[in-house]
Amino acid sequence: MFDKKSVSLEWAGRTLKIETGEVARQADGSVMVTYGDSTVLATAVYAKEAKPGQDFFPLTVNYQEKYYASGRIPGGYFKREGRPTEKETLTSRLIDRPIRPLFVKGFKHEVQVVLTAISYDLENDPDILGMIGASAALVLSGAPFMGPIGAARVGYKDGEYLINPTVMDLEESELDLVVAGTADAVMMVESQAKELSEEIMLGAVVAGHDAMQPVIDAIIELAEQAAKEPFDFQPVDNSAALKAITDLVGTDLSAAYKITEKLERQAAVGAARDKAKEKLVGTEDAPGELSGEAFKAAFKEAEASVVRGDILKTGQRIDGRKLDQVRPILAEAGFLPRTHGSALFTRGETQAICVATLGTSDDEQYIDSLDGTRKERFLLHYNFPPYSVGETGRMGGAGRREIGHGKLAWRALQAVLPDHSEFPYTIRLVSEITESNGSSSMATVCGCSLAMMDAGVPVSRPVSGIAMGLILEGEEFAVLSDILGDEDHLGDMDFKVAGTEAGVTSLQMDIKVAGITKDIMEKALAQASGGRMHILGEMGKALDTSRDSLSENAPQMEIIKVPTDKIRDVIGSGGKVIRGIVDESGAKVNIDDDGTVQVSALDKESINKALKMIKEIVAEPEVGEIYEGKVVGLKDFGIFVNFFGPKDGLVHVSQMANKRVGHPKEMVKEGDTVWVKLMGFDDRGKVRLSMKVVDQETGKEITEDENGGEEE
Repeated sequence: MFDKKSVSLEWAGRTLKIETGEVARQADGSVMVTYGDSTVLATAVYAKEAKPGQDFFPLTVNYQEKYYASGRIPGGYFKREGRPTEKETLTSRLIDRPIRPLFVKGFKHEVQVVLTAISYDLENDPDILGMIGASAALVLSGAPFMGPIGAARVGYKDGEYLINPTVMDLEESELDLVVAGTADAVMMVESQAKELSEEIMLGAVVAGHDAMQPVIDAIIELAEQAAKEPFDFQPVDNSAALKAITDLVGTDLSAAYKITEKLERQAAVGAARDKAKEKLVGTEDAPGELSGEAFKAAFKEAEASVVRGDILKTGQRIDGRKLDQVRPILAEAGFLPRTHGSALFTRGETQAICVATLGTSDDEQYIDSLDGTRKERFLLHYNFPPYSVGETGRMGGAGRREIGHGKLAWRALQAVLPDHSEFPYTIRLVSEITESNGSSSMATVCGCSLAMMDAGVPVSRPVSGIAMGLILEGEEFAVLSDILGDEDHLGDMDFKVAGTEAGVTSLQMDIKVAGITKDIMEKALAQASGGRMHILGEMGKALDTSRDSLSENAPQMEIIKVPTDKIRDVIGSGGKVIRGIVDESGAKVNIDDDGTVQVSALDKESINKALKMIKEIVAEPEVGEIYEGKVVGLKDFGIFVNFFGPKDGLVHVSQMANKRVGHPKEMVKEGDTVWVKLMGFDDRGKVRLSMKVVDQETGKEITEDENGGEEE
């Protein structure tokens, strides 16, 4: 019934198996990829005709995790998987980026790649399997895809690179880097690091690229057994239209792209477009039957050709800068008056308002995933409203762009955060992009670094980031520092590097051509290092270290440790005791299973009051000490006194006075304050107290003198 084909190989100490022909046979291409006990089902389907008027490549990548894969039931009311999680969105982007540039130029048929994690062993992350599966499914499908690609994860520990480290290995690793590429070149890099050098980062990319070669060979071997016939796709030849446009408005485009101001430049490009369209679309001068869609594609190629050619010939950028020159920077810390920390970061026509807010453990985010539920204390949210690029648009929840850019900045900053034991606050950063013309994600890194320092977060060092570009024509290339939006769209690479003066904390690379070489990456990293140091210097003019104290608007916090056997006493039955502490002191109190108590409030007085109450509860009374207590119960045989936090003890009727007392009510009533001495504990652990040995007016102990009398 099944025409099953498979390949397998030993890869970094585990078996990787790729199978096809048994599951999802109606998809154009489908494979099951298994590594350890983690399995991903990958499918690829493409439309056999393009939609009329389609002027872009409609590729959709959907990575999804099923909770049954790790034997879990989803949290929440509905108990089924809902909207994509942050991990699913980020992995979808991760897989999209290296495969998109490898489709034949001009192919605009709709393509959908679906990756489903259906088994997870809690050791081998399914994201790498999803990337391998997407590559294999596309190669088998017959789509015009110039693959395959491979992928690998690289860690770094004790001076050694780790290929495909497990989840536990990554906890001790100084690096988490994912690299994807073809047999000849690297296509994509995504990473976070603990201030590693450029040399180590480049070595990790090379190590990952070398490690993925057997996987690429395995996909080719499977394709030789099971691939479908290639789809007959012939790209439209628009060379004649390109030449006609270049001849007509090439000079105009060259002049337009020398205008430094973005909106003015766009207006000049628009005028050249209108001029060419009027002459060439639907007229006798048109090279053949030139439709509006064909003109649009050809004009975009003409733009790219003019801009790229000018940069390679002259070494001058669109806005007149040199290849390694960074745009003017202005940074301002303490930009907003009532926030805990804030900054305004402006670099050329890119600007971000970044805000830091400090919270308690109540503000930590619960994250439900295949690994289980965990709490995150460092949050970074990136917002990109349409007005930032002078456009109108729909305003809604965070999309893939916002989630991806926010996570990139999060990765860049996490390496410099203080240890939770030293700084127990939850940290939320928000970046509001108010202007955008090139790398708002790196502006977010710079602005959020300043905002944290303004809030008094004791980061180890400030972090800056820069976006690099590439113009590659044959053997000739130019690496561009701090790229503009147009240079990003018309160039071949978007290479982002963030880090401190001590090293790289995050590196992300996307390639729009069939990959780049080690030499180009090495030059880009070196040039990026110089740019980062320049930006750090400009940031330092606003703030070069964390402020000595927290903002007066931020909550104050103290942490103490109590014995684990006292946690129940602090909480009380049904939370009665801890609610009483909160109500009486005005502070917020959180207690963990290990006995860590976090007390926070806007004023120190409330914190001190709560701490005093907690210490009284957990402290142990000492035999021989005198305490002031309150009468809480009267019995025929004595009284019960609350003398030490929640602790009560018995004063027997014989210990109430140095005379005979018939009934306790002759001396006290419930609610009275009395002085007692802790005499010890009986065989059952009950507390024994005495009033008669303490002066009830002064609270001092009464002792007998040598003559048998009494003295204080």
